[in-house]
Amino acid sequence: MSVTPTRPAPGAAATGIRTRTTGAAAVALLLGALAYTAWVLELVIATGLDPVRAYVSELAAADQPLGGLFRATDLVAGLLVLIGALAALASTERRPWTVAGFSALALFGAATALDSRLPLSCAPTSDPVCAARETAGLVPATHAAHAVSSTLAMVGALAALLLLTVAARRYDQWPALARLGPPLVLAELAATVWTLAEVAVLTAGRDTWALGVGQRLQVLLVALYLALLAGCLARRPARTGTPDMPPTPSTPPRGDR
Repeated sequence: MSVTPTRPAPGAAATGIRTRTTGAAAVALLLGALAYTAWVLELVIATGLDPVRAYVSELAAADQPLGGLFRATDLVAGLLVLIGALAALASTERRPWTVAGFSALALFGAATALDSRLPLSCAPTSDPVCAARETAGLVPATHAAHAVSSTLAMVGALAALLLLTVAARRYDQWPALARLGPPLVLAELAATVWTLAEVAVLTAGRDTWALGVGQRLQVLLVALYLALLAGCLARRPARTGTPDMPPTPSTPPRGDR
């Protein structure tokens, strides 16, 4: 008696690769979120900076004792998010809002990594001499470059949060992100407005009110969103973008004669 051999379904190997790539993206994004919150170490380590007033990036300033540590964690965070975003782009279904969202997330990761290579030379919110030099334009060009890379990073983060939330709701995928994404986006927008208003006050030469708190909230919300997105990717395997193949009817065994 002969039995017809069972062959793997078409596209099974590709589906397996996509699923593994999506899992790798989830791990990278989760680790990136953890690295992006390294600034919470200031709660247990004396940094000499006031977390209520200081920029988060001042922790990584060239003249700070722990600057090297925070520059390294920013670099790791940026690279991990970039890798996770590119892996997600390669493995998830090619739909406009999803592609745009992960592209914005890749921009955020790349700009964050670049940001770590363009540190401030000093901490202007805690050092009056540094603030005076910055106002007079006597600081290194890295201050201006850092402002550009930081702006790109935050624009990328905001765009990614908004676009991926729309993707989750429009395409009926990632239920947790569809449910929790909108309040996180609104909170991130509020924290961003708060931070920009405080920066404007500081630039005008007046004392700020909780600039550091607003920016830390802004950064924390991005990290929470990344962790939520990583959980959604880990739970839902990537779809191949092709319709499911109908099951192949099994061939009953035949007896040889």
